[in-house]
Amino acid sequence: MKRNSLERHAYLKQYLRRLLRPAWLTVFGPTRPLSHRYGYDRGTPIDRFYIECFLEEHRKEVRGRVLEVKDSAYTERYGSAIERSDVLDIDRANPRATVIADLTAADSIPTDSYDCFILTQTLQFVYDLRAAIAHAHRILRPGGVLLATVPAVSRLPSENEGVSDYWRFTIPSCTLLFGEIFEPSRMKICSYGNVLTASAFLLGLAHEELSRRKVSLNDPYFPVIIAVHATK
Repeated sequence: MKRNSLERHAYLKQYLRRLLRPAWLTVFGPTRPLSHRYGYDRGTPIDRFYIECFLEEHRKEVRGRVLEVKDSAYTERYGSAIERSDVLDIDRANPRATVIADLTAADSIPTDSYDCFILTQTLQFVYDLRAAIAHAHRILRPGGVLLATVPAVSRLPSENEGVSDYWRFTIPSCTLLFGEIFEPSRMKICSYGNVLTASAFLLGLAHEELSRRKVSLNDPYFPVIIAVHATK
C-alpha cells in the first residue's frame, strides 16, 4: 500500500512537471529532419557556428606555415602573417589540394613543417585515430599548434557523400587520445553546445534560426562539438 502511494506521488510530480514544461518539440516536432544537408540550405550549420567561435578565439595562432584539410577557407578567414598555406587531401581530384596524403600514413609530409594545423570535423572519418594524431603532431614545428574539432553529436553522412563515419567523441576520450601524443599540460579541450542546439542540429536547423543567447550557451552534458587546442 505504501509503495502504491509513493508511485502515485512520483507519477503526479512527473505529470505536473510535464504540464509546467511541455515537450512541444517531442509532441509536435517532425520525425524527419528539416534539412538533409546539416542546415547548409537554411543558413550556417550549428556545428560550423561553434567551429568558427573556436577558431575566432585562436585566430592569433593561425600564422606562419598553415595546413588545412580540403580547402583553405579558415586559413584565409582567420589567418594573419601567413608564410605559406597548404591544403591536405587524400583525393587527387581536389584542385585546391597542395598536399596529397592520407593522414594516417602521411610520411611524405616532412617532420616539423607547420606552425598551425587546422583539422576541423575530419577525425570522425578516420578509423586509425592514433596514427592520424601522431602524424598531426609530427608535422608541426616545435611550438606549433593543432586546432582540431570533432563531433559529439551529428547525423550520419548520406550514401552519396561516399565517406565512412566511424566515431563520436567526448572530452574524456579526446583528453586520452590526444594526451597519448601531445603533452597533456600543453592541451586545452572544451565543448560547445547545449541540449537545444544539439536537438536543432540533428533536425537540420541553421544557427540563424536560434537566438544568439541560446546558441551561445555551453552545457558540458550536451556538447555538439569538442574542440582541441594542442601545442607541440
